[in-house]
Amino acid sequence: MARNPLLLVPNIITIARILAIMPIVWLVMDGNITLRILALVLYVLAAASDWVDGYLARAWNQYSDLGRMLDPIADKLLVGILIAALAWDGSLSGWDMIPVVAILFREFFVSGLREFLGNKTVVLPVSKLAKWKTTLQLVALAIILLERIVPGFGLVSDIVLWLAGAVTLWTGWTYLRASWPHLAGTGK
Repeated sequence: MARNPLLLVPNIITIARILAIMPIVWLVMDGNITLRILALVLYVLAAASDWVDGYLARAWNQYSDLGRMLDPIADKLLVGILIAALAWDGSLSGWDMIPVVAILFREFFVSGLREFLGNKTVVLPVSKLAKWKTTLQLVALAIILLERIVPGFGLVSDIVLWLAGAVTLWTGWTYLRASWPHLAGTGK
């Protein structure tokens, strides 16, 4: 008897990550320092759950198509919606918007690319660098949240955000290169 993918622990963790996004945003948008601390704690737990769900899926052999689909969506929602909230409240502005736009552009572009290539039965496997890209994005946002609580991390958050933006663009470029023959109509 096949297991219900909704009941697999890694998928429950992924769904919990998605459900945590709105409370994180609500806490981020409040100016109260206590709520900002709670936002950071909840965000770190949500970000760490990305590693936990993958680890448990491998350790317990609890893979599913649902998990393969939901996990990257959860990552993109967490990063994208938090970026929007931080831009809305002014925590991300000015030059920081360059890597922010790069991150958002790449995420939408590669998602669209995967959708387009899916119709051609072409799979773009997730690279190790793309996993590091997600980690850098998550860490950059954690440092930005920390900066809102304990000022003094501005330079560190800028460096990590720009590094995340650069790695994000590079992984987008590698996916574009790998898919180019299929986009140009010359791929098999």
